[in-house]
Amino acid sequence: MKNVQYFRSENKNNDRAIKLIVFFALFLSFSLQIEARIVLTDRIYCTGEDRKIYHNYISEFRHKKSLPVDQLIVQTAMFFLGKPYVSATLEKEPEGLVVNLREFDCTTLVETVFALSYTLKDDDLSFENFCRNLQYIRYREGVANNYMDRLHYTSDWLYINDKKGVVKDINREIGGKPLILNLHFMSTHPDSYRQLKGNSDFVRKISLNEKEINSRRYYYISENDIDSFADKMKSGDMVCFTTDIKGLDISHVGFIYKEKEKLTFIHASSLAKKVIINEASLKEYVLKGKNNTGIMLARPVN
Repeated sequence: MKNVQYFRSENKNNDRAIKLIVFFALFLSFSLQIEARIVLTDRIYCTGEDRKIYHNYISEFRHKKSLPVDQLIVQTAMFFLGKPYVSATLEKEPEGLVVNLREFDCTTLVETVFALSYTLKDDDLSFENFCRNLQYIRYREGVANNYMDRLHYTSDWLYINDKKGVVKDINREIGGKPLILNLHFMSTHPDSYRQLKGNSDFVRKISLNEKEINSRRYYYISENDIDSFADKMKSGDMVCFTTDIKGLDISHVGFIYKEKEKLTFIHASSLAKKVIINEASLKEYVLKGKNNTGIMLARPVN
């Protein structure tokens, strides 16, 4: 009987030990999640109208949060159809998170649509959580302290956001060709960027970043192969237009949009001066641009 009591007592002690281990494991996991949360910058550039548009979006889309993320991205992009195209909206000093839902360039449309769609998938639908998601996507480490924290080259944006789990670079797995990059435009044209002009430290850091990006392996779909890859593209994929302009990688971005048999894309068009569903097909658009060489794709992660 004594042995039985000892066995029971030992089991109880083991149970307590296991419960303590599980508790501390859960506590550690929770603590790590808290530490991993993005600390939202104190410097946010936005207007009351931006907040109003955000809450209108949430009101209209709340019931759609169960949609697959690719469908949600397409519908979110369409929410902004007709909004004006305006360039250089991010160039605020000092550096801070720019939230502009009133007007877009091609990159800010893509970032905003991703951030809105992923926020809708969260339990927290607050404007502040949307800002955190946007900051996480736009900035290398998710912090917005200065100009160098921002992701400036689209190929770098793609690589970093693939690592973060925001998108998946699918170009290699679907059979894309190697893309050799020789980025140097920003470091060799500092006077074209207000934050780089006269700032040798920033220029040096940009140059080092360019060399790192050039050392990576990228893949793309050449302009003549676009139609043969059509069945591997999905509405909601981010599409990036590769260019032969010296020192650059990508000249434009948008979202793939398939309408019946037509393969095209949604984008903030500098030509149309607004957000549109492109009238010409994806291939026609690529072939028409004299510096276009093809496309890269990034798939949203569910």
